[in-house]
Amino acid sequence: MPSTFFGLNIGTSGLYTYQAALNTTAHNISNAETTGYTRQVLNQSASKPISVYSSYGMVGTGVTGTSITQTRNSYYDTKYRMNNSLYGMYKTKEYYMSSIENYFNEVNDTGFTKSFTYLSGAMQTLSDDPSDETKRTQVVNYASQLTDYFKTTVTSLQAVQEEANTELKASVDRINSIAEQVAMLTKQINVVEVGGEQANDLRDARNVLLDELSSFANITVEERKVGFDSVGTTAFEVRMDGQLLVDSTDYNTLQLISRTEKHNVNDVDGLYDVKWSNGQDFRLNGIGGNLQALYELRDGNNQQNLQGNASGSKGDTSVKLTGTNVNSVLQLNIPESGTITIGNQQYTYSSFDFAVVDGKYEYTFQLDSPLKVDATGNKGSVGESIDYKGIPYYMDQMNQFARTFASSFNGIHNGGQDLYGNAGLDIFNATNKVTGENYNFTEDFTASGKANSYYYLTAANFTINSEIVADVKKLATGSDMSQGIEQKDILDKLVACIDDKSMFSNGTPSSFLQTLVANVGVDSKKASNFADNQKNILASISNQRLSESGVDTDEEGVNLIKYQNAYGFSSKVISVMNEVLDKLINETGV
Repeated sequence: MPSTFFGLNIGTSGLYTYQAALNTTAHNISNAETTGYTRQVLNQSASKPISVYSSYGMVGTGVTGTSITQTRNSYYDTKYRMNNSLYGMYKTKEYYMSSIENYFNEVNDTGFTKSFTYLSGAMQTLSDDPSDETKRTQVVNYASQLTDYFKTTVTSLQAVQEEANTELKASVDRINSIAEQVAMLTKQINVVEVGGEQANDLRDARNVLLDELSSFANITVEERKVGFDSVGTTAFEVRMDGQLLVDSTDYNTLQLISRTEKHNVNDVDGLYDVKWSNGQDFRLNGIGGNLQALYELRDGNNQQNLQGNASGSKGDTSVKLTGTNVNSVLQLNIPESGTITIGNQQYTYSSFDFAVVDGKYEYTFQLDSPLKVDATGNKGSVGESIDYKGIPYYMDQMNQFARTFASSFNGIHNGGQDLYGNAGLDIFNATNKVTGENYNFTEDFTASGKANSYYYLTAANFTINSEIVADVKKLATGSDMSQGIEQKDILDKLVACIDDKSMFSNGTPSSFLQTLVANVGVDSKKASNFADNQKNILASISNQRLSESGVDTDEEGVNLIKYQNAYGFSSKVISVMNEVLDKLINETGV
């Protein structure tokens, strides 16, 4: 038979349980605005009954608070992190594409197409009096304005590329820091939970870090019980790129390696490659999140890197590419020294040259190390092939324009004579970064070898011939000055060249520039739209997650009153039991 004081024990169990419930509710209300906090509930059950030797067999012993757990759904966590990775990618692209668009700004008077229009107008004005030095100076000045705009824009794009590279470093550093913190929190959680307790607030801290981590890249999170079903540690794994970033209390890190070779001709120095600290490759392409966006923006070339069929024997220190996708020096965007991939082997080359065979370009690369296997029958590519219009793509488009326009313009100008009767020089030229002098370009695009070719002219060194800048009389306007200085047949051809619809596949030089500027605007708007759409999707998923794991202060207010009443009734039980026992002890008997 149970003790006479058994009722007091039952009432006391209610006091303890509902006091814990009130404390848990107070904790929820206090953290209603805390980022990452998950609502907690006190789980309770009837205490273990006891057997008595009576007709009713067993009697209850009150209530027990079994655990305090979180109202969290792992499905919503997975869904949120998948979409947070997408949002991290689109948000980063939106920011950088907006910066790129600003540098192609056509609103002011220094835009591409406006600079080009001013040059065209100045040349038409010069045709009224080809000998007028003031008008000649105006033509040279507007031509210089055009080349200066190209150089300034490329410099700005290179600054954006460097900014993306710096942010990539910051992102990798933050990922490593998060990995360390998650491993440390997992250790603390296991220490607490090995005794059967719940480390709810530590779990919240870990989940906040995982949410942040998902903005950098796609991650998968798996937690499984180790040991007994009810208590014990958990095995906790976080994977990125299919590799373990966190393995319970251990973690791996990423490392940054500065490139010694460029992938594209206008790339800035010191761009980072990312690898696992154990030396394994880390794929930025397809990783998702902020990392993929930075990689695509920094290195994206729209898959226009040099690609072709390789030939060469094992042990050779040179390799040839034929049947390539680049059959014009005007479109050649590879650096003078860089990396070339043959099959699945990567090599560095110190130099290259090309030959024109039956109208097709064949490229020969001098390797820093011998071929490890036969190259013949394998595909070869220089740099990386990235299916995104990033900064290298736009710089390459500017290179193509500068080279194509300069070669056409110079070809006509070379056929004329200046006011001194000398053959026309190359108006549009490039500055040799070693000597500081101008090049002497060849107009023969069927000639083999890149020496004196327009390969050396890029948007970054695009300039006006220094001799013409110093003396505008060296601007050729006629084919034969012996016929008179007012002769302007060459000038007429130059004016016509500006509107040559056959110069580019999409029309005139002006049309090419307008298309380039429009494409930048479209790409920027696309990135902005994707970011806005993904932001709305993420907000919707976040609301779904909060509907289950978030704190509703109205609901907690109701619980507060409910547990207060339950606590009061438990107190009443004790009060009644006290009166009964007082009657029994003090008023029964003699």
